[in-house]
Amino acid sequence: MVAYKIITFLLDVVAGLIGGACLLRLYMQWQRIPFSNPLGRFVFAITDWIVLPLRKVLPAVRKFDTASFVAVVLVELAEFTLLWLISGRPGGPEILLVLTLFGVIRLTISAVIGLMIVYAVLSWVQNDSVLSDLIDRLAAPLLRPIRKIVPLMGGVDLSPLVFIVAMYVLLMLLDPLQAAALSL
Repeated sequence: MVAYKIITFLLDVVAGLIGGACLLRLYMQWQRIPFSNPLGRFVFAITDWIVLPLRKVLPAVRKFDTASFVAVVLVELAEFTLLWLISGRPGGPEILLVLTLFGVIRLTISAVIGLMIVYAVLSWVQNDSVLSDLIDRLAAPLLRPIRKIVPLMGGVDLSPLVFIVAMYVLLMLLDPLQAAALSL
């Protein structure tokens, strides 16, 4: 039991790192943010091995990098396939597809929560770095709708907090949906 938890944790960390980097690559390309910065080079270093071969058969659709998206799906599918094989639980490939779908959604939500936490922390300090500007460019489109509703409170921008709370509520709503989908 402990060994299974350790393996699950390690697979989750590796899949989260690679899948999250693929999601970041997809989002940075969507936002047309150059990769000529330390974060962009890091993303390329982690994802090129899976994205570049996929790009040969999956061209981008307008601004949407299909190869990066499929890479995220494949990483999540690999994680849940390994866990399914190790656990020996009953069920067929349809369970893996459901788990993969929810895994991609959870990874996306976790990634944007992480982005908002980094954005909030960097906003508290006077920082004129390339990384700070990059994080601001990544977070701003996600916060724009919230900023229209939530005004500054005493000069403090609460939109990242509202965004993070909303994402956690969304994660809570996913649990019963996933349980219902797996019980079908």
